[in-house]
Amino acid sequence: MSAHLARTNRHEALDGLSDRRLLRALAYVDSHWTASEAAESFAVTDPATGSAIAFVAALDAGQTTKAIDAASRAFPAWRALLPQERSKILRKWFELIIAAKDDLALLMTLEQGKPLKESLGEIDYAASFVEWYAEEAKRLKAESVSSHLPNAEMTVRREPLGVVGVVTPWNFPSAMLTRKAAAALAAGCTIVAHPSSETPLSALALAELGERAGLPTGVFNVVTGEARKIVGAMCADARVRAMSFTGSTEVGRLIAA
Repeated sequence: MSAHLARTNRHEALDGLSDRRLLRALAYVDSHWTASEAAESFAVTDPATGSAIAFVAALDAGQTTKAIDAASRAFPAWRALLPQERSKILRKWFELIIAAKDDLALLMTLEQGKPLKESLGEIDYAASFVEWYAEEAKRLKAESVSSHLPNAEMTVRREPLGVVGVVTPWNFPSAMLTRKAAAALAAGCTIVAHPSSETPLSALALAELGERAGLPTGVFNVVTGEARKIVGAMCADARVRAMSFTGSTEVGRLIAA
């Protein structure tokens, strides 16, 4: 762990972070900050200067399976939690995102390259999804449907699927994660997320805040590394019941196959 973290302190702009714990260089699996078993890492660079911001752990298919194991174990308890309790945790996550807005925006600008004003706007946008689904979590009610049979009543009841794989792109690294994950978490699903290798720091910072908000062990996992290995492992595992994807044509083809 120390080898990865020691290599994250070189970019001068990181001195602007008020909360240094939001800069994470390890993946987040089963509520543990996790390095590659082979000590492999990849550089996250500032597109404005080409200089390294951090060297992030590159996990493999085996470690992706461990993340799926964790999410699968966590699913029954998260599903059984009262919707109001899931709502409270999501609401706390939203509040922490807003409180850390300046730091999250700085990290995004450094790794993604958009102007700081645009990054601040995206953090608001990202937080709004968490706020929205924190409220929707309390409204997962059954609906009546007109029956096609006489003297019969029909209802539709929503049930969480299970483990959801979430694959997010480089251009909206925070908003696309919360847009997908907050909806699934509100419904009672658990998450294995894979952020773009160009912009993993935003996702890892959100994982840190999710932990502080009280997301239980294994409910929210972030697996960093090569997309082909990680997404391939997600698609091959029958316990991943849904995939939510925004990203490259290459990864889209991999999922479709």
